[in-house]
Amino acid sequence: MDNRVSAGAAANAFERARFTGTASEYFGIWIVNVLLTIVTLGIYSAWAKVRRNRYFYGNTVLLGRSFEYHATGMQIFIGRLIVVAFVIVANILAVIHPLFSLVTTVLILIALPWLIVRGLRFNARVTSYRNVRFDFTGSAGGAFVSVMLGSLVAVLSLGLLAPFASRWLNRYIFNNLRYGNRPFDTDPKLGALYGALVIPAVMVVLGAVVLSALIAIIVVGIQASDASSVESDPLIFMVVSGMYLVVFGLIIIYGLAGLIYRAAVHNIVWSSTRIDGRHVLRSDLSRARYAWIAISNVVVTVLTLGLMRPWAAVRLARYVTEHTAIRIEGEIGEVFTQFEASGTAVGSEYMSMEGLDFGF
Repeated sequence: MDNRVSAGAAANAFERARFTGTASEYFGIWIVNVLLTIVTLGIYSAWAKVRRNRYFYGNTVLLGRSFEYHATGMQIFIGRLIVVAFVIVANILAVIHPLFSLVTTVLILIALPWLIVRGLRFNARVTSYRNVRFDFTGSAGGAFVSVMLGSLVAVLSLGLLAPFASRWLNRYIFNNLRYGNRPFDTDPKLGALYGALVIPAVMVVLGAVVLSALIAIIVVGIQASDASSVESDPLIFMVVSGMYLVVFGLIIIYGLAGLIYRAAVHNIVWSSTRIDGRHVLRSDLSRARYAWIAISNVVVTVLTLGLMRPWAAVRLARYVTEHTAIRIEGEIGEVFTQFEASGTAVGSEYMSMEGLDFGF
């Protein structure tokens, strides 16, 4: 595969990332993770996550160097232990007096933005490239607006304001992300994000029309049936089939539209992102190809009772990675020497840091 996105000057061409992992390699890691997680009643899942991430990060190669994942299973296990302990205490308090359930619910809503920040910061700080760690400097207030309020706005507007939510979320994440002490910045345009919404919106409208027509046919069929056979098997079968048709139809339509929208937003956001104000990122995912890979992965995984899950994970990771690129402004060796010099001091601070992973 051609390793360059553009045919520009060699010094300033876009360089694609590569994914060097294979399904057979990851299957060995995955099956051990699954078996040990079952044997330990879920406790090993924290260490399983570390093994999985180290494999995927270590096989994601950019400019000849791979990423590294530094979290330990114990760090993730402690974080999960805290969450489980809180849930147990909240349930005990709710049993003692119903008023406590209201108090714990309010506490969770207040704590959620802080938990989001902790999760993003932890995952950034345990990730490095060329011995330089990433960092995240976002605030809990920003998480409340961009993640919680944005999600609420997108849902209540039936998706019409989803581009605003996408803009808030990605600006919050990327504009607070650091590589060493060098900032990321992005400013995806609303017009482009609304352009990404057109095809998914058309798919939802057409899908709703088709579903409505099918439901109308079923209702007409029921009304045309003999009243005395209301409880007949064919009629019950027709009603139940109609209910399943509506539920699964909506899931398929919204799922497919969501994948198309997600791929388009990914391209827009990444292609408007820079590092240190000058090094440019790019993503050129095909929306149709991305949706096909995601859907076929689910189908194959289900049909094989999960055994093809490693193949599906590697397949998706390879596609996304190999459609991501960066253009370094300046001589690459000199630029990364500067990054490594700034990252060394920052990295030493992280060595004593304890982070909690809440799954973000």
